[in-house]
Amino acid sequence: MGATVTTAATKEKIWEGGEDVQPLGASYGKMMMWFFILSDSLTFAGFLAAYGFTRFKFMDSWPIADEVFNHFPFMHGVDAPMYYVALMTFILIFSSVTMVLAVDAGHQMKKKKVATYMLLTIVGGLIFVGSQAWEWKNFITGTYGAVETRGGEILQFVDKDGKRLALADFADTTLAREDANLSRSKGAWYMSGGTETSVSLSQVKAGLEKNPDVFIRTQYTVEGNKHQKVTLNREESLKRANDFTYVVEGANLVRNEYGHKTFADLFFFITGFHGFHVSVGILLNIIIFFNVLLGTYERRGSYEMVEKVGLYWHFVDLVWVFVFTFFYLV
Repeated sequence: MGATVTTAATKEKIWEGGEDVQPLGASYGKMMMWFFILSDSLTFAGFLAAYGFTRFKFMDSWPIADEVFNHFPFMHGVDAPMYYVALMTFILIFSSVTMVLAVDAGHQMKKKKVATYMLLTIVGGLIFVGSQAWEWKNFITGTYGAVETRGGEILQFVDKDGKRLALADFADTTLAREDANLSRSKGAWYMSGGTETSVSLSQVKAGLEKNPDVFIRTQYTVEGNKHQKVTLNREESLKRANDFTYVVEGANLVRNEYGHKTFADLFFFITGFHGFHVSVGILLNIIIFFNVLLGTYERRGSYEMVEKVGLYWHFVDLVWVFVFTFFYLV
Protein backbone atom coordinates (compact mmCIF):
# COMPACT_ATOMS: atom_id res chain seq x y z
CA MET A 1 0.00 0.00 0.00
CA GLY A 2 1.35 3.44 -0.84
CA ALA A 3 2.12 6.22 1.61
CA THR A 4 -0.91 8.25 0.57
CA VAL A 5 -4.63 8.19 1.28
CA THR A 6 -6.44 7.88 -2.04
CA THR A 7 -9.97 9.16 -2.65
CA ALA A 8 -12.00 9.15 -5.83
CA ALA A 9 -10.57 12.48 -6.95
CA THR A 10 -7.51 13.38 -4.88
CA LYS A 11 -4.35 11.92 -3.45
CA GLU A 12 -3.38 13.51 -0.13
CA LYS A 13 0.14 13.19 1.19
CA ILE A 14 0.32 11.98 4.82
CA TRP A 15 3.82 10.75 5.61
CA GLU A 16 6.85 13.00 5.07
CA GLY A 17 9.89 11.75 3.17
CA GLY A 18 8.30 10.60 -0.05
CA GLU A 19 5.39 8.40 -1.09
CA ASP A 20 7.23 5.15 -0.45
CA VAL A 21 8.08 5.90 3.20
CA GLN A 22 5.87 3.99 5.64
CA PRO A 23 7.07 3.14 9.17
CA LEU A 24 6.86 -0.64 9.62
CA GLY A 25 4.87 -0.79 6.39
CA ALA A 26 1.79 0.62 8.16
CA SER A 27 -0.52 3.35 6.97
CA TYR A 28 -0.92 6.52 9.01
CA GLY A 29 -4.28 5.42 10.42
CA LYS A 30 -3.05 2.01 11.56
CA MET A 31 0.09 3.53 13.06
CA MET A 32 -1.97 5.96 15.14
CA MET A 33 -4.19 3.11 16.32
CA TRP A 34 -1.11 1.21 17.45
CA PHE A 35 0.10 4.29 19.35
CA PHE A 36 -3.26 4.52 21.12
CA ILE A 37 -3.24 0.80 21.97
CA LEU A 38 0.28 1.10 23.41
CA SER A 39 -0.63 4.06 25.64
CA ASP A 40 -3.88 2.42 26.79
CA SER A 41 -2.02 -0.81 27.53
CA LEU A 42 0.20 1.09 29.96
CA THR A 43 -2.91 2.48 31.67
CA PHE A 44 -4.44 -0.95 32.17
CA ALA A 45 -1.06 -2.33 33.25
CA GLY A 46 -0.91 0.34 35.97
CA PHE A 47 -4.41 -0.53 37.21
CA LEU A 48 -3.71 -4.25 37.31
CA ALA A 49 -0.37 -3.68 39.03
CA ALA A 50 -2.19 -1.64 41.69
CA TYR A 51 -4.66 -4.50 42.09
CA GLY A 52 -1.82 -7.00 42.45
CA PHE A 53 0.04 -4.98 45.10
CA THR A 54 -3.18 -4.32 47.03
CA ARG A 55 -4.17 -7.94 46.99
CA PHE A 56 -0.72 -9.01 48.14
CA LYS A 57 -0.89 -6.54 51.04
CA PHE A 58 -4.33 -7.79 52.19
CA MET A 59 -3.96 -11.39 51.05
CA ASP A 60 -5.24 -12.88 54.31
CA SER A 61 -8.55 -10.97 54.12
CA TRP A 62 -9.13 -11.00 50.36
CA PRO A 63 -12.50 -12.45 49.20
CA ILE A 64 -12.60 -15.92 47.65
CA ALA A 65 -13.55 -15.42 43.99
CA ASP A 66 -15.41 -18.74 43.75
CA GLU A 67 -17.81 -17.52 46.44
CA VAL A 68 -18.30 -14.05 44.99
CA PHE A 69 -18.89 -14.90 41.31
CA ASN A 70 -21.03 -18.00 41.63
CA HIS A 71 -24.27 -16.93 39.94
CA PHE A 72 -25.77 -18.13 36.68
CA PRO A 73 -28.84 -16.60 34.95
CA PHE A 74 -32.16 -18.36 35.62
CA MET A 75 -30.46 -20.71 38.11
CA HIS A 76 -31.24 -19.02 41.41
CA GLY A 77 -29.66 -20.68 44.41
CA VAL A 78 -27.36 -22.88 42.32
CA ASP A 79 -23.69 -22.62 43.20
CA ALA A 80 -21.93 -22.27 39.83
CA PRO A 81 -18.54 -20.69 40.54
CA MET A 82 -17.02 -18.97 37.52
CA TYR A 83 -19.33 -20.70 35.02
CA TYR A 84 -21.00 -17.55 33.76
CA VAL A 85 -17.79 -15.51 33.81
CA ALA A 86 -16.16 -18.24 31.71
CA LEU A 87 -19.10 -18.08 29.28
CA MET A 88 -18.76 -14.28 29.05
CA THR A 89 -15.07 -14.67 28.29
CA PHE A 90 -15.75 -17.25 25.59
CA ILE A 91 -18.31 -14.95 23.93
CA LEU A 92 -15.87 -12.03 23.89
CA ILE A 93 -13.06 -14.16 22.49
CA PHE A 94 -15.41 -15.57 19.85
CA SER A 95 -16.25 -11.99 18.83
CA SER A 96 -12.53 -11.54 18.12
CA VAL A 97 -12.73 -14.52 15.77
CA THR A 98 -15.64 -12.97 13.87
CA MET A 99 -13.70 -9.70 13.67
CA VAL A 100 -10.72 -11.53 12.12
CA LEU A 101 -13.09 -13.07 9.57
CA ALA A 102 -14.53 -9.62 8.81
CA VAL A 103 -11.04 -8.22 8.19
CA ASP A 104 -10.16 -11.19 5.97
CA ALA A 105 -13.38 -10.73 3.99
CA GLY A 106 -12.49 -7.06 3.58
CA HIS A 107 -9.15 -8.00 2.06
CA GLN A 108 -11.07 -10.08 -0.45
CA MET A 109 -13.53 -7.19 -1.07
CA LYS A 110 -16.52 -9.35 -0.08
CA LYS A 111 -19.01 -6.82 1.19
CA LYS A 112 -21.73 -9.23 2.36
CA LYS A 113 -19.32 -11.35 4.38
CA VAL A 114 -17.81 -8.26 6.00
CA ALA A 115 -21.27 -7.08 7.03
CA THR A 116 -22.24 -10.52 8.39
CA TYR A 117 -19.12 -10.93 10.51
CA MET A 118 -19.28 -7.34 11.74
CA LEU A 119 -22.86 -7.94 12.86
CA LEU A 120 -21.83 -11.07 14.74
CA THR A 121 -19.03 -9.11 16.41
CA ILE A 122 -21.49 -6.43 17.52
CA VAL A 123 -23.90 -9.02 18.91
CA GLY A 124 -21.07 -10.69 20.83
CA GLY A 125 -20.01 -7.35 22.31
CA LEU A 126 -23.58 -6.49 23.34
CA ILE A 127 -24.00 -9.87 25.06
CA PHE A 128 -20.73 -9.35 26.93
CA VAL A 129 -21.62 -5.84 28.14
CA GLY A 130 -25.10 -7.03 29.16
CA SER A 131 -23.55 -9.95 31.03
CA GLN A 132 -21.12 -7.62 32.78
CA ALA A 133 -24.03 -5.41 33.88
CA TRP A 134 -25.77 -8.53 35.23
CA GLU A 135 -22.61 -9.46 37.16
CA TRP A 136 -22.48 -5.97 38.64
CA LYS A 137 -26.12 -6.21 39.69
CA ASN A 138 -25.49 -9.45 41.59
CA PHE A 139 -22.29 -8.09 43.09
CA ILE A 140 -24.05 -4.94 44.32
CA THR A 141 -27.13 -6.76 45.59
CA GLY A 142 -25.23 -9.56 47.33
CA THR A 143 -26.40 -13.03 48.25
CA TYR A 144 -25.88 -13.82 51.91
CA GLY A 145 -25.16 -10.60 53.75
CA ALA A 146 -22.70 -10.05 56.59
CA VAL A 147 -21.97 -7.74 59.50
CA GLU A 148 -19.13 -5.30 60.01
CA THR A 149 -17.38 -4.88 63.35
CA ARG A 150 -16.04 -1.77 65.04
CA GLY A 151 -12.62 -2.53 63.61
CA GLY A 152 -13.96 -2.79 60.07
CA GLU A 153 -13.79 -6.59 59.86
CA ILE A 154 -16.46 -8.39 57.82
CA LEU A 155 -18.07 -11.36 59.58
CA GLN A 156 -20.10 -13.92 57.65
CA PHE A 157 -22.27 -16.75 58.94
CA VAL A 158 -22.18 -20.51 58.36
CA ASP A 159 -23.98 -23.60 59.67
CA LYS A 160 -22.37 -26.50 61.51
CA ASP A 161 -21.26 -28.00 58.17
CA GLY A 162 -19.54 -24.79 57.09
CA LYS A 163 -22.20 -23.88 54.52
CA ARG A 164 -22.85 -20.15 54.09
CA LEU A 165 -26.05 -18.80 55.62
CA ALA A 166 -27.95 -15.74 54.49
CA LEU A 167 -28.89 -13.29 57.24
CA ALA A 168 -32.57 -13.97 56.57
CA ASP A 169 -31.99 -17.69 57.25
CA PHE A 170 -31.47 -17.18 60.97
CA ALA A 171 -32.25 -13.56 61.91
CA ASP A 172 -35.09 -13.22 64.42
CA THR A 173 -37.59 -11.21 62.38
CA THR A 174 -40.21 -11.48 65.16
CA LEU A 175 -38.16 -8.91 67.02
CA ALA A 176 -39.06 -5.27 66.29
CA ARG A 177 -36.47 -3.41 64.29
CA GLU A 178 -34.58 -0.88 66.38
CA ASP A 179 -34.08 1.24 63.26
CA ALA A 180 -37.74 1.41 62.23
CA ASN A 181 -37.91 5.19 62.67
CA LEU A 182 -34.53 5.99 61.16
CA SER A 183 -34.14 7.47 57.68
CA ARG A 184 -31.60 9.09 55.41
CA SER A 185 -33.18 12.51 56.06
CA LYS A 186 -32.34 12.10 59.76
CA GLY A 187 -28.75 11.28 58.93
CA ALA A 188 -29.02 7.82 60.44
CA TRP A 189 -29.15 5.60 57.35
CA TYR A 190 -27.09 2.41 57.68
CA MET A 191 -26.48 2.91 61.40
CA SER A 192 -27.31 -0.10 63.57
CA GLY A 193 -28.23 -2.07 60.48
CA GLY A 194 -29.92 0.62 58.41
CA THR A 195 -33.43 0.79 57.03
CA GLU A 196 -32.24 -0.33 53.59
CA THR A 197 -31.17 -3.78 54.75
CA SER A 198 -33.54 -6.73 54.90
CA VAL A 199 -32.87 -7.33 58.59
CA SER A 200 -31.63 -5.14 61.42
CA LEU A 201 -28.58 -5.55 63.60
CA SER A 202 -30.62 -6.52 66.68
CA GLN A 203 -32.47 -9.18 64.67
CA VAL A 204 -29.15 -10.68 63.53
CA LYS A 205 -27.80 -10.71 67.08
CA ALA A 206 -30.96 -12.31 68.45
CA GLY A 207 -30.99 -14.92 65.69
CA LEU A 208 -27.36 -15.82 66.35
CA GLU A 209 -28.07 -16.32 70.06
CA LYS A 210 -31.21 -18.43 69.46
CA ASN A 211 -29.72 -20.75 66.83
CA PRO A 212 -26.98 -23.00 68.24
CA ASP A 213 -26.05 -24.25 64.77
CA VAL A 214 -25.05 -20.78 63.51
CA PHE A 215 -21.37 -19.83 63.61
CA ILE A 216 -19.35 -16.80 62.59
CA ARG A 217 -16.82 -17.01 59.79
CA THR A 218 -14.22 -14.27 59.69
CA GLN A 219 -12.86 -12.56 56.58
CA TYR A 220 -9.42 -14.03 57.24
CA THR A 221 -8.16 -17.17 55.55
CA VAL A 222 -6.76 -20.22 57.27
CA GLU A 223 -2.98 -20.06 57.35
CA GLY A 224 -1.60 -21.98 54.39
CA ASN A 225 -5.01 -22.27 52.70
CA LYS A 226 -6.19 -19.15 50.87
CA HIS A 227 -9.41 -20.90 49.79
CA GLN A 228 -10.74 -21.43 53.32
CA LYS A 229 -11.85 -18.82 55.83
CA VAL A 230 -11.44 -19.11 59.61
CA THR A 231 -14.65 -20.26 61.37
CA LEU A 232 -15.09 -19.48 65.07
CA ASN A 233 -16.55 -21.92 67.57
CA ARG A 234 -19.90 -21.24 69.20
CA GLU A 235 -18.49 -19.49 72.26
CA GLU A 236 -16.24 -17.21 70.23
CA SER A 237 -19.10 -16.47 67.82
CA LEU A 238 -21.33 -15.23 70.65
CA LYS A 239 -18.52 -13.05 71.99
CA ARG A 240 -17.99 -11.40 68.61
CA ALA A 241 -21.66 -10.39 68.52
CA ASN A 242 -20.76 -7.54 70.88
CA ASP A 243 -18.59 -6.04 68.14
CA PHE A 244 -21.36 -5.88 65.51
CA THR A 245 -21.74 -2.39 64.07
CA TYR A 246 -23.36 -2.56 60.63
CA VAL A 247 -25.44 -4.97 58.62
CA VAL A 248 -23.89 -5.23 55.17
CA GLU A 249 -25.73 -6.63 52.16
CA GLY A 250 -24.00 -6.60 48.80
CA ALA A 251 -21.21 -4.20 47.88
CA ASN A 252 -20.60 -0.51 47.33
CA LEU A 253 -17.63 1.83 47.47
CA VAL A 254 -17.75 2.00 51.27
CA ARG A 255 -18.05 -1.63 52.37
CA ASN A 256 -18.97 -5.03 50.99
CA GLU A 257 -20.16 -8.36 52.36
CA TYR A 258 -17.42 -10.34 50.62
CA GLY A 259 -14.43 -9.16 52.64
CA HIS A 260 -11.90 -6.36 52.32
CA LYS A 261 -13.57 -3.21 51.00
CA THR A 262 -10.74 -2.43 48.55
CA PHE A 263 -11.74 -5.49 46.54
CA ALA A 264 -15.06 -3.87 45.60
CA ASP A 265 -13.41 -0.52 44.83
CA LEU A 266 -10.96 -2.11 42.41
CA PHE A 267 -13.60 -4.39 40.92
CA PHE A 268 -15.93 -1.50 40.09
CA PHE A 269 -13.13 0.67 38.74
CA ILE A 270 -11.19 -1.82 36.62
CA THR A 271 -14.09 -3.85 35.20
CA GLY A 272 -16.05 -0.62 34.69
CA PHE A 273 -13.14 0.95 32.81
CA HIS A 274 -12.88 -2.13 30.62
CA GLY A 275 -16.64 -2.19 30.09
CA PHE A 276 -16.42 1.43 28.91
CA HIS A 277 -13.79 0.40 26.35
CA VAL A 278 -15.99 -2.46 25.11
CA SER A 279 -18.96 -0.09 24.81
CA VAL A 280 -16.87 2.34 22.74
CA GLY A 281 -15.76 -0.59 20.58
CA ILE A 282 -19.37 -1.63 20.01
CA LEU A 283 -20.24 1.92 18.94
CA LEU A 284 -17.31 2.01 16.52
CA ASN A 285 -18.29 -1.39 15.12
CA ILE A 286 -21.86 -0.20 14.56
CA ILE A 287 -20.63 2.86 12.65
CA ILE A 288 -18.32 0.71 10.51
CA PHE A 289 -21.11 -1.83 9.96
CA PHE A 290 -23.46 0.79 8.52
CA ASN A 291 -20.67 2.21 6.37
CA VAL A 292 -20.14 -1.29 4.98
CA LEU A 293 -23.84 -1.58 4.18
CA LEU A 294 -23.77 1.83 2.46
CA GLY A 295 -20.84 0.72 0.33
CA THR A 296 -18.49 3.42 1.63
CA TYR A 297 -15.43 1.18 1.70
CA GLU A 298 -16.39 -0.51 -1.55
CA ARG A 299 -16.19 2.87 -3.27
CA ARG A 300 -12.88 3.64 -1.57
CA GLY A 301 -11.51 0.36 -2.80
CA SER A 302 -10.26 -0.55 0.67
CA TYR A 303 -11.67 -1.96 3.92
CA GLU A 304 -8.80 -0.64 6.01
CA MET A 305 -11.21 1.01 8.45
CA VAL A 306 -12.50 -2.46 9.36
CA GLU A 307 -8.92 -3.52 10.06
CA LYS A 308 -8.23 -0.47 12.23
CA VAL A 309 -11.32 -0.91 14.40
CA GLY A 310 -10.46 -4.61 14.50
CA LEU A 311 -7.12 -3.77 16.13
CA TYR A 312 -8.97 -1.91 18.87
CA TRP A 313 -11.43 -4.78 19.35
CA HIS A 314 -8.64 -7.34 19.69
CA PHE A 315 -7.01 -5.05 22.25
CA VAL A 316 -10.07 -4.88 24.54
CA ASP A 317 -10.45 -8.65 24.22
CA LEU A 318 -6.84 -9.20 25.23
CA VAL A 319 -7.18 -6.83 28.18
CA TRP A 320 -10.17 -8.82 29.40
CA VAL A 321 -8.04 -11.96 29.48
CA PHE A 322 -5.76 -10.24 32.00
CA VAL A 323 -8.67 -8.78 33.99
CA PHE A 324 -10.31 -12.22 34.06
CA THR A 325 -7.08 -13.79 35.27
CA PHE A 326 -6.44 -11.25 38.02
CA PHE A 327 -9.98 -10.99 39.43
CA TYR A 328 -11.44 -14.41 38.84
CA LEU A 329 -8.68 -17.01 38.55
CA VAL A 330 -5.71 -16.03 40.68
